[in-house]
Amino acid sequence: MNEAEMGIPHLFRCPISLDLLTDPVTLSTGQTYDRSSIEKWLNLGNQTCPVTMQKLHDPSMVPNHTLRHLIDQWLQMGHQSKPYHNRIIDPDPSFIALKLNLESDDSTLEIKIQTLETVQVLSDELPSQNSCLIQLGFFPLLLELVFGEPQGEISQEHLNFVERALVCALKLIPHCDLRPLNMLKEESKLERFLILFNQGTITVKISLCQIVEAISSSLVTKELCAVFGKNPTLLQGIVLLLDQNNPGALEFGVKALSALCSLESNRGNLVREGVLEGLVTYILTVERHERNVAPIAMTMVELLLDLESGKKAVIDHPNGVNALVKMVFRVSNHEGSESAVNALIIVCSDSVHAREDAIKAGILTQLLLLLQSQCSGRIKTKARRLLKLLRSMWHEDSTHYV
Repeated sequence: MNEAEMGIPHLFRCPISLDLLTDPVTLSTGQTYDRSSIEKWLNLGNQTCPVTMQKLHDPSMVPNHTLRHLIDQWLQMGHQSKPYHNRIIDPDPSFIALKLNLESDDSTLEIKIQTLETVQVLSDELPSQNSCLIQLGFFPLLLELVFGEPQGEISQEHLNFVERALVCALKLIPHCDLRPLNMLKEESKLERFLILFNQGTITVKISLCQIVEAISSSLVTKELCAVFGKNPTLLQGIVLLLDQNNPGALEFGVKALSALCSLESNRGNLVREGVLEGLVTYILTVERHERNVAPIAMTMVELLLDLESGKKAVIDHPNGVNALVKMVFRVSNHEGSESAVNALIIVCSDSVHAREDAIKAGILTQLLLLLQSQCSGRIKTKARRLLKLLRSMWHEDSTHYV
């Protein structure tokens, strides 16, 4: 190609915006940028040269008159600046430099953490910029930075980096193609995921749970959902979050398990790895925590009771039936009530022991309160069905149980 076809010469482009330099200025590192682009970069709190990554002890800018003169001559020769043809994208120019910081092997971990902090702030203040980040490939880059590291112990500084990178990636997930997440099917990256889940802070674990939740929302990651559902280490790790006195860990732990439970082939594995026991513990202690995910937990229990192993796990648990009874009638609303009644119908249909436990736990009072409430007709119909199932035992010793 001749020069006209090639567009703007490399030396005439700003390294940040990739557009023709209009007001070139040179930093103390010897690198030249367009004044507006480098000012924006520095105003964001960055203290490094975007190209060399060197710390700017002297942030002063010197106008590059020689380069400006050469550009003027180039334009006078008939060359045209075609920004819309030559620009990769039209975001805030500093985003390109931020990506360079993250990609460069010369960037220290400290610089990368500072860069992620800037990306997070920009994402919070300018949600519309998410599309720019996506087009520039930030999502797969962030995943690679988090899960592409070698195995082994993780330093506290690296955990700080992982926390920031995951927060940024999660901001992009609702707006982008989730195919890059399939990198986690690779053995090394899945192993890294598990190491982070084991060694990470609560914040890291919550973020990883949100990734697990996200994969169930797309057909392109269905196979990955199955891979996660077959991994005992991951399932046991999420179950442990249900025993944490941390509302965030509880909420996203339940949501992650629910996401895995949405795939029918995962349900047997969930029961085997103690998910029902974890859900029973969560339901029994929900008074101490936010209740917004209790109905999700109850729906999961109902689904897992379709398996014989699921029924056995609840019936054999010392407080399994008690947990179901507790969810039948909730004063503030009736979320989870239908699932609780359905679950009790399932376990009580085949087990005298379960019927005894339900009556001792006060199911009759709970059902009567439910029938007198403003719940839906469908729930009331199911409540009457459960009462009919329990009637024989109720007649035997109604005074004792009621």
